Amino acid sequence: MPRLDRHLSALLDIGRSDVRLLLAQGRVEVDGVTATEINQVITRFSDVRFDGKPTQAQKARYLMLNKPAGIVSATADKLHCTVIDLLEQPWKDELHIVGRLDFNSTGLVLLTNDGQWSRRLSLPDSKLLKRYRVRVEKALNEDHVEAFRRGLYFKYEGVTTRPAQLIMLSEFEAEVGLVEGRYHQIKRMFGQCDNRVLGIHRFAVGSLRLDAALAPGQSRELTPAELAALSQG
Repeated sequence: MPRLDRHLSALLDIGRSDVRLLLAQGRVEVDGVTATEINQVITRFSDVRFDGKPTQAQKARYLMLNKPAGIVSATADKLHCTVIDLLEQPWKDELHIVGRLDFNSTGLVLLTNDGQWSRRLSLPDSKLLKRYRVRVEKALNEDHVEAFRRGLYFKYEGVTTRPAQLIMLSEFEAEVGLVEGRYHQIKRMFGQCDNRVLGIHRFAVGSLRLDAALAPGQSRELTPAELAALSQG
């Protein structure tokens, strides 16, 4: 991460000793607090001000979106509408996707311009639970529950999936909880149980649930409380 002295030196074309003088004069603030240490670490989202004027304008953005079916989880696509195309914000092109959904799957998609945040959520060690409602073609039974609990072997990758939760909601609908996100994982797991998936809807990531007030295609920024809770798992 950049340091405050390097940021100000490059911005103002001054030396380290000059930066120290500016701090001693109380002319620099970081996130609303008068800066005193020239080697203070900042991020590209830190609110650094010199004589009250911002020296970098980028703000961290965190959004939830209710993805409809038939939308691509991508930032650009020549053939199909993408989740970015659904947004109206002028800064939408800064964003990237945290955890994709298949073309015909629906529900909660997270978007951000904060790469560190998205990488932290995506790390396998985060064990962040993603929850889905899944409709299948054939009736569910306890064999499905046990197979998901044990994990299923994917020959192509040569790996066994981590234990997954499967709760039967009705004869043909289940809630599935995963802490990983392999390619078409839910469809492939049910496929190994000789069952075909008809629909997938993600309704939660960690502590964050899809806002029931968001119609398909709508989005909103996460609240500070939601961000804090999500960071804690």
